[in-house]
Amino acid sequence: MYIPFENLPGESRVWIYQSNRKFSEEEFSEIETDLKAFVEEWAAHGTSLEASFLLKYNRFIILAVNQEVQAATGCSIDSSVEFIQGLEKKYDVDLLDKMNVTFKLGEHIAHKPLIDFKKMVKDKSVSENTIVFNNLVNNIEEFNDSWEVPAADSWHSRFF
Repeated sequence: MYIPFENLPGESRVWIYQSNRKFSEEEFSEIETDLKAFVEEWAAHGTSLEASFLLKYNRFIILAVNQEVQAATGCSIDSSVEFIQGLEKKYDVDLLDKMNVTFKLGEHIAHKPLIDFKKMVKDKSVSENTIVFNNLVNNIEEFNDSWEVPAADSWHSRFF
């Protein structure tokens, strides 16, 4: 059951998928339609999940579930991953590789393999003040507080 993202409680679980490229406006519109249909039908052991999604920067897909109503289970999580894999194939993008870093360079959103990000740190092309996207956040409260943060305040700090 779809619930507007802002109406979900802060403890709601989130999963963040980052694309290795920016989606076009048309692609993002199609993805929004597909996500809404998926979330409307998303269930755990036959019980509808109170869920939502957020699309950010034409690059990020954030899924959320209110676990107080019904917890996401292995099967429901698997179905969401299958849905994401379907988007990967449809749009020829990578959404599941966690060994990439997405960060801001001024107004531009950059996406680099972790090894390239480490090289940028060494070359001082990015700093501890560079805004990174911490996709390891677990819930909406953490998403709101700690998703877009200076690298010094995230797991990326180990590279400085």
